[in-house]
Amino acid sequence: MRKAFPTSAKIVVIGGGAIGTSIAYHLAKAGETDVVLLEKSRLTEGATWHAAGLVGQFRSQQNLMSLMRDSVTLFDTLAEETGQETGWRKVGSIRIASSQDRWQELLKSHSAARAVGFEMDVISPSEAKDLYPLMEVDDLVGAAFIPEDGHVDPYSLTQAYAKGIRQKGGRVIEGVMVKELVRETVGDSERITHVVTDHGTVEVDTVVNAAGLWARQVGHMAGVELPAGVVQHQYFVTEKTPEIPDGIPCFRDPDGGFYAKPEPGALAIGGWEQSTDKVNPREGFPWHCERHLFDPNMDRLEEIFGPALHRLPILNELGVRTIVNGPIPISPDGEPVIGPVPGVDNFFAACSFTSGIAASGGVGKAVASWILNGDPGLDLWAFDIRRFGPLQSGQKFLHDRAVESYSKYYDIHWPGEELETARGARRSPLYSRLKQEGAVFGSKFGWERANWFAYDDVPQEDRFGFGRPGQAKTVGREHKAARENAVLVDQTSFTKFEISGPRACAFLQYIAVANVDKPVGGAVYSQLCNAKGGIEADVTIIRRAEDCFWIITGSALGVRDKTWLQVGLGMFAKRQEKGLSPQDVILRDITSSIGVLNLQGPKARKILEKVCDEDISHSEFSFMSTKDIRIGYAPALAYRVTYVGELGWELYIPTEYLEYAYETLMKAGQGEGLINMGYRAIDSLRLEKRYLAWGADINSDYNPFEAGLNFLIDWKKGDFLGREALSEIREQGVTQRMVTLLLDDPLHVYGGEAVYCDGQVVAQTTSGNFAYSIGKSLVLAYLPVELLEKEEFEVQAFDQRSRAKLVKGAAYDPKGEKIRI
Repeated sequence: MRKAFPTSAKIVVIGGGAIGTSIAYHLAKAGETDVVLLEKSRLTEGATWHAAGLVGQFRSQQNLMSLMRDSVTLFDTLAEETGQETGWRKVGSIRIASSQDRWQELLKSHSAARAVGFEMDVISPSEAKDLYPLMEVDDLVGAAFIPEDGHVDPYSLTQAYAKGIRQKGGRVIEGVMVKELVRETVGDSERITHVVTDHGTVEVDTVVNAAGLWARQVGHMAGVELPAGVVQHQYFVTEKTPEIPDGIPCFRDPDGGFYAKPEPGALAIGGWEQSTDKVNPREGFPWHCERHLFDPNMDRLEEIFGPALHRLPILNELGVRTIVNGPIPISPDGEPVIGPVPGVDNFFAACSFTSGIAASGGVGKAVASWILNGDPGLDLWAFDIRRFGPLQSGQKFLHDRAVESYSKYYDIHWPGEELETARGARRSPLYSRLKQEGAVFGSKFGWERANWFAYDDVPQEDRFGFGRPGQAKTVGREHKAARENAVLVDQTSFTKFEISGPRACAFLQYIAVANVDKPVGGAVYSQLCNAKGGIEADVTIIRRAEDCFWIITGSALGVRDKTWLQVGLGMFAKRQEKGLSPQDVILRDITSSIGVLNLQGPKARKILEKVCDEDISHSEFSFMSTKDIRIGYAPALAYRVTYVGELGWELYIPTEYLEYAYETLMKAGQGEGLINMGYRAIDSLRLEKRYLAWGADINSDYNPFEAGLNFLIDWKKGDFLGREALSEIREQGVTQRMVTLLLDDPLHVYGGEAVYCDGQVVAQTTSGNFAYSIGKSLVLAYLPVELLEKEEFEVQAFDQRSRAKLVKGAAYDPKGEKIRI
């Protein structure tokens, strides 16, 4: 008997591709049977049905790799569990290097894989030939083999997910078109209350947008702009031949720009060309084009066909059976978009997957946990929707960046390399001035920021390489100026929030681990932790008035941190006997109205004294305090703080005064060695001081005790978010702690390297750079606590290892004497 169309559901998942069905499957598997998946046509249609089905696990970050490994773990058992064959073949994968630069990239990846216990072998050309006899290896440098990779049939996999949903009590309904998402204000939040379809209306608690090619339009139904675009991707399938062995590995030739997936007696060969075509960027992908393919683009196909003929000579003997040129979803940076959608409390996104088949198992598990437990189970910042804001979600920015990200998919990813499209939109008032001064800009959240400065005969352009070419002369110069004289940094891109109202202080006391109830002018550095004690944000809080505070955070963290503040505010409101009125706590983004100049170095006070009348001596202007001053005629909030480990001030200046203040300070610094400094030098300086960066060294997977930040927790102030969990951690102790390691040899380190002790891998570095003050390479890493008394370790960078010494505290000025003078 056919079931009636549901009038209510706890969770509605929109989209019947591999991602949507996996999410619904994992929800049902976790016991949430009141889940309904709606598909407007039939399962797998959209982008899933024409996907190649490659499954590659290795990613640049440990958690992203864990996500892919979860997929493989599921694929190993899904067919047996559901009774539906998936076509999963764990044949392994080979990635080759035909240039020394690509070989270095593979060696870098190999070190990262070793660090997390991931099986990845670097092999010689002859060993690669043994595994993949179809390949020409005369010009090969080497290769990497991952035995746990493979390929899967997208149609069968999706059907297996769907069968599992039904077996576990969920519903899958095909042929249902979602027409509207009813969004209402419920209490203090915005929620989707009903999903309107052409079959009826469903009252709902949570909605998941896994609509793939149509995710952007579904987002519009909820009143939000999602960074979910569509571009063309094509591959061709060869004629069959017995010369193609059964069970050969998947194959990737990034220097040639192509991949090869084994088919029964044939090969499916596709790639990531240097350009692709945007698909309906303004209107969105047409609703009725569920199985649409575009005409083959032979010019684009030639880009991969030529290299493929060279690398796989058998192709010269085979004809092309079919060419598939289909639409695929993509985000501005080419990575997926998942997580709670800011602004709508019960709306989740799981879209923009260029490798959705491979990711589906892990993503389904993570998103289901996010919905049911409020936590995906691991930090997924690289995929989190909150890494984007309104700028990146605009259709022109989205698609310009999407095409560039597509084109660079197989490029060598040089450290520090910047995307070139969609640039120049957000500029500090100093942009033109700094460009004249030699600034080489990078981009962060749309902001143009000076990475370093050219001078004399140094060309004003980046040089890329794994050896940081030229940086000793440029970044090293700026680094040493900060240590010996003074530097000025434009940090206007800082995200700045104003929290005001009669309950502002009480709210901040609840959400921060530090005591924010300082006198007016006081400031604190604090973490904002979740209920498990994980670090959700790393911020500075300045008290501007009794009922007004500023929160300062990173340039790219505005959407994420604002969302967390709003979540915390909702939790705080529930704890109030009389609740909160809208005026009790007011959150306002003031980023664009305030510029920031950061003056740092031993001569910073001498320079600032020349242009302000206020007493800024140490006795009258202590570390971690603020004063309203004037820089010449310009009003400024001076905040005595440092992220580089020297005497210094962050100067918060209304944007209309910023250029004048800059000129005034630079003039005062003549004769004192004052120069401009960029963000590259900040990174090497902060590592010498063991100052941590959110997203690299700390995130929600780590707590303050592990990171060595527990000294910031004020246990006397009363209850705060995460207190109970942190109390347990304090009593039970931790299993790992953040440390600094100094390398004997000047290896090029970036983070992700393997750390060895007594010949065994014990950790992965989180950050790395060259410490110009010390003349050594330096890394940060979380070491098991039982090894903290050890003195000698090894760090592997690329294919080289160096002895490394554990440093107690900071490598430079460990007592902090230079910042308190």
